[in-house]
Amino acid sequence: MPQRPDQPEQPRPPERSGALGEPVSAGEPVSADDWVPTEDQRRPRAVYGVGDEPDARFSLANERTALAWVRTGLGLVAGGVALTSLATFAELTVLLDVIAAVACLAGAAVAGYGWRTWRRNEIALRTGAPLPAPTALPVLAGGVVLMALVLAGYAVVSVV
Repeated sequence: MPQRPDQPEQPRPPERSGALGEPVSAGEPVSADDWVPTEDQRRPRAVYGVGDEPDARFSLANERTALAWVRTGLGLVAGGVALTSLATFAELTVLLDVIAAVACLAGAAVAGYGWRTWRRNEIALRTGAPLPAPTALPVLAGGVVLMALVLAGYAVVSVV
């Protein structure tokens, strides 16, 4: 498209080079095969510097699982904040504040576990090792059941 004389000249995009260093024109699509990194700059290097690049679908599934653990941790923290707010407004016993503090600390632990599990699984994917067994799932489920029983017991005792 020709430019009008009153418009300044548009700068040209820098030339890109292909896999063998030959220039790639601006209108030509560039594939992932055309770009070869000199060094992997992703962090943490303890994860990305190990093994071979796995299928992206597996890495993305691993990331989604880690984000689900973080969401669970965030839900526990939010539940603890809600519980302590309720205890403050309704002038309830200190037991609810203790349960709220436990929920907040459990939320932090679950989020940390999500990071640790993502790291272990990503390294296993990159090295071709079997995926490690989940260790926190039974603990988390047991903690939720225990917290529900304590709150149910508190509700029964406080009504009577």
